[in-house]
Amino acid sequence: MLSSLVKEHQAKQSAKRVTQEQKRKECIAAANDLTQALVDHLNVGVAQAYLNQKKLDAEAKLLHQGAINFSKQTQQWLALVENFSSALKEIGDVENWARSIENDMKVITDTLERAYETTRDQSSNSQS
Repeated sequence: MLSSLVKEHQAKQSAKRVTQEQKRKECIAAANDLTQALVDHLNVGVAQAYLNQKKLDAEAKLLHQGAINFSKQTQQWLALVENFSSALKEIGDVENWARSIENDMKVITDTLERAYETTRDQSSNSQS
């Protein structure tokens, strides 16, 4: 009777161990599944962040290139305006030079006219 109780107890203990081992394996499998699901969920977020970062980098490069092109165009425009301003200044200088020559020519013309009139008046006075 005692040996049958011991055997019965050992059989129950063995069955409990098997059940407990099965539950432990199920628990480990569930924990692994949960961990995998969490990692997958995090990986989706990380992958999205990585793609967003790549897009931002590409946009930043485009923006930088656009800024460089804008700077070059601005420099070209400034040079063009500078040349135009210089040309206008030269035109002003030429205009002043032309006025000066015109005034000199008027003085010469007036002087020659007076000299001619004086000579003509003297010639007519001498003939009379």
